[in-house]
Amino acid sequence: MVHTAITPTPVMGCELLSVSEMMRADALAVAGGVPGLQLMEAAGKAVADAVRARWPRRRVLVLAGPGNNGGDGFVAARHLAGEGWDVRVALLGERVNLKGDAAHHAARWAGNLLPLSPDILNDGDLVIDALFGAGLTRPLSGVAAAVVSQLVARGMPCLAVDLPSGLAGDSGIPLGEVVVRATATVTFFRKKPAHLLWPGRGLCGDVTLADIGIPAAAIAALAPQTFENLPSLWRARFPTPTPTAHKYTRGHLVVAGGAARLAARAGQRAGAGMVSVACPPEVAAIYAADLLSAVVAPVADLAAFIRLIETRRVAAAVVGPGNGIGEATRAQVLAVLTAGVPCVLDADALTTFADNRPQGPGELFAAIAASPSQALGGACILTPHEGEFARLFRDIDPAADKLTRARAAARQSGAVVVLKGYDSVIAAPDGRAAVNGNAPAFLATAGAGDVLAGLAGGLLAQSMPAFEAAAAAVWLQGAAASAFGPGLIADDLPGEIPLVLRDFFAN
Repeated sequence: MVHTAITPTPVMGCELLSVSEMMRADALAVAGGVPGLQLMEAAGKAVADAVRARWPRRRVLVLAGPGNNGGDGFVAARHLAGEGWDVRVALLGERVNLKGDAAHHAARWAGNLLPLSPDILNDGDLVIDALFGAGLTRPLSGVAAAVVSQLVARGMPCLAVDLPSGLAGDSGIPLGEVVVRATATVTFFRKKPAHLLWPGRGLCGDVTLADIGIPAAAIAALAPQTFENLPSLWRARFPTPTPTAHKYTRGHLVVAGGAARLAARAGQRAGAGMVSVACPPEVAAIYAADLLSAVVAPVADLAAFIRLIETRRVAAAVVGPGNGIGEATRAQVLAVLTAGVPCVLDADALTTFADNRPQGPGELFAAIAASPSQALGGACILTPHEGEFARLFRDIDPAADKLTRARAAARQSGAVVVLKGYDSVIAAPDGRAAVNGNAPAFLATAGAGDVLAGLAGGLLAQSMPAFEAAAAAVWLQGAAASAFGPGLIADDLPGEIPLVLRDFFAN
């Protein structure tokens, strides 16, 4: 199989913008002729539309802050009141202190305007949180903290404007102990990382993305490097068989591991034309009885393993699931990297190097850097869970947010890193990163990591670039888990992949 170096494909529509990038997008829109008043009007109307779509008519209390987020709240209040809703606005500060577009729209509000205090929560059945959004950089304090504390304690339904107040937009981590827990959130133009990263994803509730008139051309000017992991991110790179394809052009994947069955089956379902399981001779009969369409390759020692990956037209390898921690696994990983075979390193393949003394993880990172597969754009994927990550990347601050840690790990290792979890982050050495949002909670089950490694390996074997292959594998696994539903075990996942792919190719 012939691999070629890859160039990242421009992506539109699934970008995640940092707080500063969103501010620049607003500024670019205004500089391009879209009035700020118009943007705020569209944002507030989108909030009102979301309220009407989700809830029947009831008393609405808008908590308005002193900035543009509060201005959005005034617009929403005006639209709802104009349609007969009972609306009150509670303002943090004085109306005379509002400035710019927020002052203009506050002046258009002719209804009740109350000072912000915990007691005003008695005047509403539904709260619109328009206090701070993404503009806040410090913990909530004073009367705002008191009101939010009461809001959370009462469990009142709440729609947040842009972001729940008290949540950091770039990290998804609360700025302090007090933060709004929203039923739903309306954000504008593009999502922010906090809408997907945990615990922000849980604090935001259901997220609606509204078009408020910012030109799409602003994205080209910003050139963001963070994305939501959606098919539009990697669809152009996803392998599709041609009429002249055969098993070798579709890629030969080798799975090495003492628990290789799930990874092998997932690699097959991902489309690899041929999957071989490299296993000790004494268990070959067990694999052969279960994996009827896979090739079982007994490997008695390292020399046999090297012959397999060098002489059987191997396009990709998965090493780690159930391999055991020790010298044999270390040697297999180094052999794959030395041979320049694109690979997925999971589980024991990671812990072996984390525990390896005196070389430590540096030996693995040096081997990745020296591998001929680096000419393919970094064709090595590491798939640690949080515990494995902490052992392998000891000098990365564990208190940093997940996006920051995954990016740092990708730079340090030279590999694409999938930091697994409910909000899996896929990061590439070149700075690109994607946050996954389709994984259900019941995907947390033993063996799911083996399936993910096999999916990524199967896509690598078909010449899909490493970053896109990792992102696609994470999304496919989440979609398969959601399709199966509660009661899922890892064995169920490979069988759901064809159904997910059928819908994927149909759309």
